[in-house]
Amino acid sequence: MRKIIIAGNWKMNKSPNEACSFFESLSDKIKSEKKVEMILCSTFLCLDSLCKISENSTVSIGAQNMYWENNGAFTGEVSGTMLKALGCKYVIIGHSERRQFFGENDISVNLKTKKALEIDLFPIVCVGETLAERETNQTDNIVSSQVELALNGVKINQGNAEKLVLAYEPVWAIGTGKTCDTKEAERVCSMIRKILVKNYGSETAERVRILYGGSAKPENIKELVSAGNIDGGLVGGASLDPVSFSKLVENVL
Repeated sequence: MRKIIIAGNWKMNKSPNEACSFFESLSDKIKSEKKVEMILCSTFLCLDSLCKISENSTVSIGAQNMYWENNGAFTGEVSGTMLKALGCKYVIIGHSERRQFFGENDISVNLKTKKALEIDLFPIVCVGETLAERETNQTDNIVSSQVELALNGVKINQGNAEKLVLAYEPVWAIGTGKTCDTKEAERVCSMIRKILVKNYGSETAERVRILYGGSAKPENIKELVSAGNIDGGLVGGASLDPVSFSKLVENVL
């Protein structure tokens, strides 16, 4: 049985003080919940504070991006080793907004995924199609290609498969209020798992968790995770409020 993940992607929101206030507002029950893996992914500025304040809880902290070198002359970048030193466990890689606005591509996603796994930082690798691609029936080709290229040369097995997380996030459903219906989200996530089976075998593929991202919220999260191949949500706006985040967790228990 794969452990459900509720990962909040705060994007460019919250100061360190606001991040700490969010965490302090969570109930002790949520902070100690063990049946669901909870992740808060903040800006780089909040990570140190969040890692410290969450140290004795079951909430994991993740970054929203990283560079694929450990150090060097890369002004403005942050390495995975730096994130590990703070206490981060997860990192989002290849989010559609990184691809759309900041030049992220399949090559950089692959390099970052390899580096994250190499240093024992758990990557949440994002894939998904735009509205134009969906309307021209390219969803399967785009998503399959992104998965294959992201995992090119990536070595996982039954022993470390839980460290790799994939997130299907249809770009047209992010921040728009539109949600890919559960049947279609499950179909695409099932396709992703079949790619994993082809590349790594069924036993390893069954251990990898696949999330849905794209206007996931407390009202639809239970239906999504009940589908079979959707193992939780990469949640944007609905994760910014501690009450809403708590309901996301409670609704999948």
